[in-house]
Amino acid sequence: MRISSNTFRRDFIKLCGLSALPFFMPENVFAIQKQETKEEIKNKKPLLNFISDGLLLSPAEYLQKLDEINKKSEIEPDFYGNGGATKRLEDAFVKITGKEKAIFLPTGTMANQLAIKLLNKDNTKALVPENSHIYRDEADAAQSVHNKRLIGLGKGKPFFTLKDLQETLAYYDNEEVFKSGLGVVAIENPIRRADASTIPIENIKEISKFCKEKGYQLHLDGARLHIAAAYTGVSIAEYATNFDTVYISLYKHLNATNGAILCGKADIIDKVAHQIKIYGGTSFQNWSATAVALHSLNDVEEKWKNIIKVADYLVVELNKIPEIKISKIENGTNIYNLVLDKNISLKKLADFLRIDDNILVGRANAEKVIKLMVNESLLSRKPSEIVDAWKKAIINVKK
Repeated sequence: MRISSNTFRRDFIKLCGLSALPFFMPENVFAIQKQETKEEIKNKKPLLNFISDGLLLSPAEYLQKLDEINKKSEIEPDFYGNGGATKRLEDAFVKITGKEKAIFLPTGTMANQLAIKLLNKDNTKALVPENSHIYRDEADAAQSVHNKRLIGLGKGKPFFTLKDLQETLAYYDNEEVFKSGLGVVAIENPIRRADASTIPIENIKEISKFCKEKGYQLHLDGARLHIAAAYTGVSIAEYATNFDTVYISLYKHLNATNGAILCGKADIIDKVAHQIKIYGGTSFQNWSATAVALHSLNDVEEKWKNIIKVADYLVVELNKIPEIKISKIENGTNIYNLVLDKNISLKKLADFLRIDDNILVGRANAEKVIKLMVNESLLSRKPSEIVDAWKKAIINVKK
C-alpha cells in the first residue's frame, strides 16, 4: 500500500499532537503523548516546521529524496561501513574539518562516548559541560560501559570558561587523596540546553591552548556545528582545529535518518571501527543515511545563509503584528524567543497554522515563551507567504 506524504503528515499529527510539542526536545517529536484530532490539513503545501533543525521528512518523502539522488548519480552501497556513499561522506568531512580521518557511526552518543574512551586512554576522569548531551542524555554510558568518570563543569551557565576549568582541576587535585588521571575535556557547541547558543571562539581557543599545554585531549560535540558556523561566521575547520576529535550529526540538519561522523587524528579514528563492532554498532549497510547526508552536505552552507536571511526577514515582519514579539537569543543560532499577546491562545493559533497552512509551532515553556526553531523548511515557501499565514492565523484566532 502506498502512503502519500500528506496522509503521513496527517497520521503523524494525530499520533503526536504537535500543537503541544515540547520545544526543548525536538528529537522527541515521535515520543510525546498521543493526542487524537479530527481536523484535516486543508492544503498540500510543503511542511514548514518551527520545531526542528531539519526537514522532518516523512518515509515517503525520504524515499523520494533517495530516488532523486540516485537518478542524478547512482548511489554506491557500502558494506559494513566500507566504501560507497559512506566512504564519500567520510572523505567530505575530512576536507570540511581539516582532520586526518573521519568515520561513520550509527549514533552521536556512540561517537561522543568512543571519542572520550579513546582520548582518555587509561585515565579515569573526563571533564564535560554540566548541561551537555554527554553529561545528561547518554545514560551514564561513560561510567557504566567505559569506566570513565564524568565531572560536570559550569553548572547554571550556558558554557564553562577557562577559569571554571582551572578551578575544577585545582579542586580535584587538592581534595582527592588517591588521585586518578584526567585525559580529556569535552565541549558542546552549539549548546542544545542553552537554546542552541554558541560559545565565543575566543573562549574555545583559550581552553584549547590550556589543554594542549597541560597534555589534555579535547573533544567537540558539534552535533549542529554547521548551524553554529552559519551564525557565527567561524568555519567548521577553524572550530575543528582547536579539538582532537569532532563529532557532527547527520540527522539533525543534514536530514539523514540516523548517523554521526567522528573526525580526528588517524591514530584515534583507526581504532574506532573495532570499538563500533565490539559495542554492537556495525551495520551491514549505511548508504540510505549517508547518501542523503552527503546530498545535504553539498550546499549546506549556502542553504543556511538563505535560512538566516529568511529568518531575519520574518523576525522583522512578524514583529509588526501587534500580538507577536520575537527576539533573538544571546550568542544564538536557529532558535528565537516568541511571546504572544495574553489574549492569543497558543493552542488555537498552532492548530490554525497546522490545519490551514501546514505550519508546525511548538508549545510555550513555563515562562510562556515559545522557542521558534528555523531550518531548511523555510526555503519551501516565499517569505511573504509565511508572514501572510501568520497574519491570517492571528486574525482568525482573535475572532
